[in-house]
Amino acid sequence: MRDVLEQLDQWRKSEQEIAVTTVVETWGSAPRPVGSKMITTAAGGIAGSVSAGCVEGAVIQEAQSVMETGKPSLIEYGVADESAWEVGLACGGKIKVFIEPGWTLDSIYQALENNLRQGKPFVTVTIVEGEANILNKKLLIQTDGNYIGDLFLPENAEFSVDKALEFLESEKSGTLTFPDGTKVFFEAYPPPPRLIIIGAVHLAEPLIAIASASGFETILIDPREAFATRERFPHVDKLIQKWPQEGLESLSLDSSAYVVVLTHDPKVDDPALQMSLNSKARYVGGLGSRRTNQKRLERLRKAGLTEDKLSKLHAPIGLDLGGRLNSEIAISIMAEIVQIRNEKNR
Repeated sequence: MRDVLEQLDQWRKSEQEIAVTTVVETWGSAPRPVGSKMITTAAGGIAGSVSAGCVEGAVIQEAQSVMETGKPSLIEYGVADESAWEVGLACGGKIKVFIEPGWTLDSIYQALENNLRQGKPFVTVTIVEGEANILNKKLLIQTDGNYIGDLFLPENAEFSVDKALEFLESEKSGTLTFPDGTKVFFEAYPPPPRLIIIGAVHLAEPLIAIASASGFETILIDPREAFATRERFPHVDKLIQKWPQEGLESLSLDSSAYVVVLTHDPKVDDPALQMSLNSKARYVGGLGSRRTNQKRLERLRKAGLTEDKLSKLHAPIGLDLGGRLNSEIAISIMAEIVQIRNEKNR
């Protein structure tokens, strides 16, 4: 939903008739993951994608029908028949999509928009198969277990909330079938990943560009005002001109945080590493040679960090791609971060 939020908001404000298509299940080499969205309008507007072009035409036709009837539709697309190249996934995978009229978002839209813009985690609950009177209703479940929406949760409400929070913790979306045969789609919206860079060095420039293109919020911390400037880093999301121990205090170093230290200066790097390795940050990496890292580890041990904490440090940083240019090193760092991030999401 993040990818199509701006367009969706514009269409809603102009009172366009909308259908929302969501990938709810995938098998094989499906081109788009669960949760992928495509928004279509009665006037022919399109935003987003559910299959990178494979079945969009068929989905658009079905979406028009959904807008006309107000009845949602659950459809599976694959390559099992001879029409695969006309309507299907030529890549060999299968997807199941749920198409619903856009007004089903009304009961949760304000909370959904606010949470997305503020980066707050939440889960939406949608009935994709079941009694007709509950198909066009939704819930939005907050991390504290409170929920908003027009979908009534009966006796199994606690089960639903618990399952929703499990999906959120795993950063995965998926369907579950309840005992009465109702199929429920839990769509998790974890906080967006954040790359926190310590050190306004040249390497930070391509690293910010690659991280942004990969969907990360980028944060740069450096106390040196002459280096940490908007002129040098115009595209970084947040620029903090403070010592790391001060700048990091204002940030939540949770599982959405990925921290890299780049200055080679112990008085800058070491405090950042101590705070990050003692936190729940998903990734902590330090730039430098093996010799530099050995000296760094000795200092951190003297500062009181245990071997268990030190084992979290990725240093030398990045995957060994053999590159030497700043752009190549930035690619290797982001490659390792993406690898670590996806280990939890498999």
